[in-house]
Amino acid sequence: EAGEDAAATLAEPDDPDRCLSLLPWDRFSAWLHCVCVVGFDLELGQAVEVIYPPHSKLTDKEKTNICYLSFPDSNSGCLGDTQFCFRFRRSTGRKVSLCCFLDQLDRDLPVYLKKDPAYYYGYVYFRQVRDKSLKRGYFQKSLVLISKLPYVHLFRTMLKQIAPAYFEKSEAFLEAVCSDVDRWPPPTPGKILHLPILGIIMKLRIPTYRDKPGTTPIVQNMHQADAQISMALPTVHEVDLFRCFCPVFFHIQMLWELVLLGEPLVVMAPSPSESSETVLALVSCISPLKYCSDFRPYFTIHDSEFKEYTTRTQAPPSVILGVTNPFFAKTLQHWPHIIRIGDIKLPGEVPKQVKVKKLKNLKTLDSKPGVYTSYKPYLNKDEEIVKQLQKGVQQKRPTEAQSVILRRYFLELTESFIIPLERYVASLMPLQKCISPWKSPPQLRQFSQDDFMKTLEKAGPQLTSGLKGDWIGLYRHFLKSPNFDGWFRSRQKEMTQKLEALHLEALCNENLVFWSQKHTEVETVDLVLKLKNKLLQADREQLPVKTETLKKLQKHINDIILALPDDLQDILLKTGTT
Repeated sequence: EAGEDAAATLAEPDDPDRCLSLLPWDRFSAWLHCVCVVGFDLELGQAVEVIYPPHSKLTDKEKTNICYLSFPDSNSGCLGDTQFCFRFRRSTGRKVSLCCFLDQLDRDLPVYLKKDPAYYYGYVYFRQVRDKSLKRGYFQKSLVLISKLPYVHLFRTMLKQIAPAYFEKSEAFLEAVCSDVDRWPPPTPGKILHLPILGIIMKLRIPTYRDKPGTTPIVQNMHQADAQISMALPTVHEVDLFRCFCPVFFHIQMLWELVLLGEPLVVMAPSPSESSETVLALVSCISPLKYCSDFRPYFTIHDSEFKEYTTRTQAPPSVILGVTNPFFAKTLQHWPHIIRIGDIKLPGEVPKQVKVKKLKNLKTLDSKPGVYTSYKPYLNKDEEIVKQLQKGVQQKRPTEAQSVILRRYFLELTESFIIPLERYVASLMPLQKCISPWKSPPQLRQFSQDDFMKTLEKAGPQLTSGLKGDWIGLYRHFLKSPNFDGWFRSRQKEMTQKLEALHLEALCNENLVFWSQKHTEVETVDLVLKLKNKLLQADREQLPVKTETLKKLQKHINDIILALPDDLQDILLKTGTT
């Protein structure tokens, strides 16, 4: 109940009575952790100059990470304005506010948009311009939004609106921005949200897990009659997929395999905007599967995980790193798969066929763009998608349309791969007739790799995909990967909760009062306590149970208690209600 109350309190911004329990900054915290300004000090180097709201908590380690990740490497030579994003580990042992409410919203998100409580995202707007009045001859500053939400496009759009004005103005301006955010409705999936920021209204919709994958309900622009200027955002989280994959156009299918299998990947790019967009594009290419390993859209030698991730004493970890410092060409030489990207420009002509390059040829960061790996893909190349995209380039098809084609291609590939697994895992669920109200819910059957492989002959990916190749080898490799582990755990949890919910329904359909009259008081008290625990569990774990079922169970409990002697009634009415 508590979680629902918190959600209801935040979900009804127009109802003043419902909002009484909302504290200042609660709405802000649902979207952002804080806003930072990072500047360059000749004595100190990069330093956090401002944190807003002032009560926001960041540990020293988090501040250090933010400082280094908010500036491009000096060799990037980013003059003017640059936007990019990074991701860093949160310090452990931090209390999360509004926990039950945000968890509630998280449940309705597609799995790949769920928050990872161990990480923050940093969304950066960096400005570097010549300024003779300053000792270094340059003005260098970053405005950074720190958030747990992976809504790249939303925060990028927001920064475009506020950062240029902030650099011209002052701290008071930042306060105005933050108080705007503190008036936003909560980030509820599936609703059309109107987010006011500096006189503009951003209109958007956060996807839900119920949306059909690959469909994006269009958010229409408001009519001219609206008093305020509005911007309809086509997406909250997607990057321009085609633009990102352009430099490695011919290898998209191989890259999909590498990401699916959780292989160690490093993206070497000329600037943080290119590295971060490419890493985010890679992570999203296996959607609707969630990429379960760590990924860093922009990673520097100052990062707190630098030693852990670049050590040669063990095999490279399952992570995707985006880097710009030439030093990494040497440090990460032993990594098995390296993507080298030049400046991302949209091709005016059809890219030429590019071979996969051997790793030993990657000596410096000046090496030619391309994919350096000795990996042999399991699946045969799909020439059709290459032709389709090349035709789009020749016909000057807009990049958004090319991205839609590419996203659909990745989605169909991922779904063809995952459907046989979904089908097999569904068969591990016990039959409904095995569920008895008087016994504990039955267990799921064990996942057997051999049994799963046997199902592929008749019900494998060939039912939905025309691609030939070693699908069996791909599955064997995938079953050892962190992505399989994450996917299977979440399926297991869903199915276990479903069994608990079916067990609750079976209990509700019994005549429990009649049962209690046939049993001793001790057994009846035991039943009441067990039923109360079931109700608490249903609320705590948000079991997929109808409200009527829960009400019916509560009524059963009350009826049983009322049939007992008065002294027991008093004790039982007080027990287990907190």
